[in-house]
Amino acid sequence: MARPREFDEGAVLEAAVLCFWAQGYDATSVKDLVARTGLTAASLYNAFGDKRALYQKALDHYVEAGISDRIRRCEALPPLAAIEAFFGEILTRSLEDRDRKGCMLVNAALDVAPHDPEFRSAVAAVLRRIEAFFLRCVEAGQADGTITRSQAAATLAQHLLGILMGIRVLARVRPERPLLEGTVAPALALLRWGADGSL
Repeated sequence: MARPREFDEGAVLEAAVLCFWAQGYDATSVKDLVARTGLTAASLYNAFGDKRALYQKALDHYVEAGISDRIRRCEALPPLAAIEAFFGEILTRSLEDRDRKGCMLVNAALDVAPHDPEFRSAVAAVLRRIEAFFLRCVEAGQADGTITRSQAAATLAQHLLGILMGIRVLARVRPERPLLEGTVAPALALLRWGADGSL
């Protein structure tokens, strides 16, 4: 009979997230993970598999605790307000990121996904989930008249995804409020353009 685990898996994954997030996948060693999680290398391997498997679980944990939770909270709001709240949180997180860690998902897209087909597929799936959230909001806003019909809903959703990725990359090197707000403002203005009957 297998012995029950004698550690909090969620706490260990959170520690692994912080380690991978701060250093990146390649620069993070098993020794770093042992130091951060407090587990032995053998315990890590027994519980999670190799470093790559632990990174996947850590990334999944990051997505669920951050991105998925944000989408759920924002979707409780009216369509346009949901998009504005989503970007408001992203701006706050980006500007308060003193270590300039950025977004772990975007970091994975840039650092790991280009060289690893499985991670590329996993990251792409999360980006599609974010795009789908934007699409649902835009379609609902177009239906209730709060979001412009000047562009197709799918086009606006794709535009918002691109703005999101751009903000998260910019914030790694230039976490400046005027720059980041100036990147978001035209995208939000485009959503409202003509929605109230004005041009």
